[in-house]
Amino acid sequence: MAKLKIITEGNSTLRKKALPIAGLDKKTEKLAADMMETMSKENGIGLAAPQVGQSRRMICVKAKEGNLVFINPMILKKSWRKNTAEEGCLSVPGIFGLVKRHNNIMLQAQSLDKETIKFKAKGLMARVIQHEIDHLEGILFTDKIEKKQSGKKDARKI
Repeated sequence: MAKLKIITEGNSTLRKKALPIAGLDKKTEKLAADMMETMSKENGIGLAAPQVGQSRRMICVKAKEGNLVFINPMILKKSWRKNTAEEGCLSVPGIFGLVKRHNNIMLQAQSLDKETIKFKAKGLMARVIQHEIDHLEGILFTDKIEKKQSGKKDARKI
């Protein structure tokens, strides 16, 4: 595993819609392992492939049961209820802000085991997944900020 370079706001890869992953191979597995290593070393709780310069539809999220990898993730259902909470981003250092997101989601994706999975998420996990899927669409959390704050040190970086 190797730590990857996280690209920051201003890099055009962050604003492009990521390409689907057609088949799982050793290169995809290595990217997933390297992304998890990078997320961990940067104290992040989520990371999308575009954030490491790869226009591929893959996200990693930190969960209680360990790091999870979702390939070609799609949100199937979103709760009617939303909540507003503070977000930050490894690709937008030093900026934090309040973003409104759905409380609960139902996700469909492919696992590294080549299985189609459905995953229910609520609370912080739902927020992280929505944030990372936005990256796959070329959207940054700063596009959705309701109230911006700079330089806050204790906020989580998604």
